[in-house]
Amino acid sequence: MTSQPIVPLSQASDPFFWGVDLGGTNIKLGVLDNLGATLAFTSIETLESQGPQQAIDRIVAAGRELTRKAGISISQIGRIGLGSPGSMCLQRGMLLEPPNLPHWHQFPIRDALAKATGRPVSFVNDANAAAFGEFWIGAGSAHQSLIMFTLGTGVGGGVIHEGRLINGVNSFGSECGHMIVDSSPEARLCVWGGGRGELEAYASASAVAARARELAEREPSSDLSRRLQEQGRVSAKDVYLSAVGGDGLALRIIDETAHFLGIGIATAVAIVDPGLVVLGGAMDFGGPKCAIGQRFLAATTAEFRKRAFSNVASGTKIEFASLGGDAGYIGAAGIARADNEH
Repeated sequence: MTSQPIVPLSQASDPFFWGVDLGGTNIKLGVLDNLGATLAFTSIETLESQGPQQAIDRIVAAGRELTRKAGISISQIGRIGLGSPGSMCLQRGMLLEPPNLPHWHQFPIRDALAKATGRPVSFVNDANAAAFGEFWIGAGSAHQSLIMFTLGTGVGGGVIHEGRLINGVNSFGSECGHMIVDSSPEARLCVWGGGRGELEAYASASAVAARARELAEREPSSDLSRRLQEQGRVSAKDVYLSAVGGDGLALRIIDETAHFLGIGIATAVAIVDPGLVVLGGAMDFGGPKCAIGQRFLAATTAEFRKRAFSNVASGTKIEFASLGGDAGYIGAAGIARADNEH
């Protein structure tokens, strides 16, 4: 379900757009108006192993039903926004070799969706879409530029400079998770993509879980060690839960994660100087309403400020995202809206 209020057609502003957030497990789809209000929303299973064409067919069927439910016709949909994990070629509208969509490699997804709907499609990286959602109606709505880090299984990113996404010549722009934060020969390997010393190897949920397991095995008196013995595994959520209970090891892991994230933020800000950095994704350690989340944000901010010029440190806000899991479909629709105006 979406956390956004569902707005009736009588209160909506045309034109209208579909926002599609494609994930390895689920596909989120919303019908949005010109101001970013959601008129209808649904989520369907990706069924990845059945291949991309079946998913296109189900997206179209779900979208048509949503459009009808919203009280409009598909001819009133100005454009469709589609956010997808990479790798991709945005110019050709191709999925190349996305790791979490192994049966979808080398698929012309943009044109397939456009052909099936008869509507033009804007194709974008999923983290870039999330960043644009926060920029449009979320935490960045009062800003012209922002950098977003999405902390989940990996670390995604989105960079918006003066209202425009940085997509890059090779469709690899804004991939903040692949910046190097540790250049030492013994730097950690990314558990997702294999890169050594990348931010993703230190600040993703996968990396936090891997580090927690290693350290829990060495510190048998910790609550994390107890969880490991009982469950046979530990996750980033276990680190959070142990930290809430005051476990010293869990708190140390969170502080170390903030240390490396702060380095990454300092590096990205030195290039773009956006004035706002937004932290999204599922791994927020409780977020702004939790003392552990506040500790994580404060430690990240302190590390950034330690490494930034004083005027940049004082002129840059770092805060949690506000749209949660809705940012992707909202941002995809927002990008479609922006393209529709040009």
